[in-house]
Amino acid sequence: MTEEKVIVLKPKRKDFEEIYFSGNQGSLFFSPTTRGKTVTTIVVAVILVILFFFRDDFSKEKSGILYFVSFLFLLCAVFLSVSINKVSRWKKQVAHYLNKIENCKVYEIRIEENFFTVNINGDNETSEWKDFEFFDSNNEFISIEGKYSYMFPRKSMSEKDYSFLKQILKKNINE
Repeated sequence: MTEEKVIVLKPKRKDFEEIYFSGNQGSLFFSPTTRGKTVTTIVVAVILVILFFFRDDFSKEKSGILYFVSFLFLLCAVFLSVSINKVSRWKKQVAHYLNKIENCKVYEIRIEENFFTVNINGDNETSEWKDFEFFDSNNEFISIEGKYSYMFPRKSMSEKDYSFLKQILKKNINE
């Protein structure tokens, strides 16, 4: 491939949202990142409440259990809050990106022999093929990760362009 190929995307916010927020990804407490920590925190909280109600039945030697479970609850709550913060920051970044593409006039991908460029309203991000570490595709979208990470919905481009992009990425990105 010696010539430049340009793929023009017609982005719709809804198409991107379907992919970004599928599978509870946007949920603060039950996203894939936070689900386990939420369940663990709830279980420890229930155990702590039960122990608290029966604290009068403990001897002085066994009262340390209440302190230990309280410490576990605090630890779980801290880990949960860190994960919630991570999901919240990700949601803000996605919202910013969705606002950017919602108002864009030009969204195109330029594919050259050594370079891959994404142009959103004149804001170009150029990468060499070696800068990409991972490529994945399915019936919904194509995603690539590296110096810059991208996700291109199938609905935003023609079938011919989608197939071409998938083929060229397979060829140029070492999996």
